[in-house]
Amino acid sequence: MKLVLATQNKDKVREIKNFLSGLKIQILTLDNFKLNSTLKETGQTLEANALQKAEQVYRLTKLPVLADDSGLEVEFLKGKPGVRSSRFAGEKATYLDNNLKLLKLLKNVPFRKRKARFRCVMALKLNQEQIKLLEGEISGYIATERKGKSGFGYDPVFYIPRLKKTFAQLSLKQKNQISHRAKALEKVKKYLRKLIKS
Repeated sequence: MKLVLATQNKDKVREIKNFLSGLKIQILTLDNFKLNSTLKETGQTLEANALQKAEQVYRLTKLPVLADDSGLEVEFLKGKPGVRSSRFAGEKATYLDNNLKLLKLLKNVPFRKRKARFRCVMALKLNQEQIKLLEGEISGYIATERKGKSGFGYDPVFYIPRLKKTFAQLSLKQKNQISHRAKALEKVKKYLRKLIKS
């Protein structure tokens, strides 16, 4: 079985490949296809964006596709940045730009009010008719400063109290045991395993 990852984010590709490595499937990325355009993400929800990306890549490849959209939802900011997480500080924003904007908005906000959650919605499109949405989430807090060197995105500011560490202070192996993407991928893996056996 072949599966195309509908993302142009190299960090996400690395995490997903690492997680699904035990399955008997050939994982392809957009680099395997001559794709000139960037994937459109114009939905108002994570679900809409994941579905949109899955549909776009399926149309181009006619192969089973796995697309995801993830977002950080901060309680104090009424759920922002949410669906705009990757573009929070602007269309061409870097990970650092987004982190700094978030920290600035939460300056002087006490730790107990810095609750946040990471959500990941995966759309698995197997053929023209069959599409499945699977979701994972993890709760934590926004740290008062960036800590850690690994991971990507908001990982340096997403703090997990029980581990006393940010996502960026964890190894990929540790992160892939607890993250929102890991939880969604666990469901994807289970579903694909059944398909491969059947």
